[in-house]
Amino acid sequence: MEVLEGLKDVVVCESEISRIVIENGEAVLEYRGYNIHDLAKHSTYEEVAYLLLYGELPSKSELELFSEELKERRELPPQVIGLLSSLSPFSHPMVALRTSVSYLGTLDKYIHHIDEEKSLEKAKNLIAKLPTIVAYFHRIRTGQKLIHPNDELDHAENFLYMLHGEIPNEVESRALDVDLILHADHELNASTFAARVAASTLADMYACVVAATGTLMGPLHGGASQKVMEMLREVAVPWRAESYVKEKLERGERIMGFGHRVYKKVIDPRTIELKTLAKKLAELKDPRWYKISEAIEEAVRKYKGLLPNVDFYSASVYANLGIPDDMFICIFALGRIAGWTAHIIEQYKDNTLIRPRAKYVGPIRRKYIPIEERG
Repeated sequence: MEVLEGLKDVVVCESEISRIVIENGEAVLEYRGYNIHDLAKHSTYEEVAYLLLYGELPSKSELELFSEELKERRELPPQVIGLLSSLSPFSHPMVALRTSVSYLGTLDKYIHHIDEEKSLEKAKNLIAKLPTIVAYFHRIRTGQKLIHPNDELDHAENFLYMLHGEIPNEVESRALDVDLILHADHELNASTFAARVAASTLADMYACVVAATGTLMGPLHGGASQKVMEMLREVAVPWRAESYVKEKLERGERIMGFGHRVYKKVIDPRTIELKTLAKKLAELKDPRWYKISEAIEEAVRKYKGLLPNVDFYSASVYANLGIPDDMFICIFALGRIAGWTAHIIEQYKDNTLIRPRAKYVGPIRRKYIPIEERG
């Protein structure tokens, strides 16, 4: 039995949601056939979420209706607010998020219905409510008054408003909007695969999203951007970047935010867009994080030949949006919830239980010895 570690390059299902391919020496990422660069330049997160859920870009009237639906679903049930208030302020925000998602399931009388209509309703609820959960928990843990959703603001703009208590400027709100688009889906990444495995058992959507959020939290997946920020703070100034990278590599240590299972010798197309966002925010806010990031990128390319991945420039984007380091993973989840729910719905439609095999390498045919005779 051949072992492909980590299911590397194993195709486990067919999907119409996103495509990653290398063409003419460049990586291409498409959502439902649309290039990520086009979506990042011209669309909003609401439009992309609609695309992922329904398979087509919306008309103007469809987008307006969908956006209104999301706005109407933003507020949390009082039971969930109570739950957030009862959590330790030392809880990681992702723990608060996944716990709240699970609690939302207890309030849904259609929790076990997996038909497309009910699943789409659940998906819209989760897309709308996740930003509120994250913003509310942060304000609760820091002793601040809750800022309730503002129906005059779009999805990304409203999150920053609820988080900080003031309406962001156009550069800030658009930066987060594009970031959410770039994180909305990425084929069978670890968290999406976890969601599909759960869905393949016909578990409810909330359980599937909890599986995804738990998987996302790992430092080799969504947690990488927080580790990148820790690195930027440790380097502190651009001129230290080269010696820092060189010393880490000589010790055989990993430089977070570099390399990717899919993008080997080509740049992650999302990185191109995120670097542009990071530069724009640096010109408006604090330039040091972007400058340090550029210096680290150059040093890693010089000594290791690796290219930055989606997590690398996400860190400086989030820092300049005033998002605390331990909430970086949550922002990833706020974008990826559209992709997770689209994949869960797709798995439900044409389901086969996902059940891989393992190659056993332990001892075999051992003789059983009664406990009285064991040494």
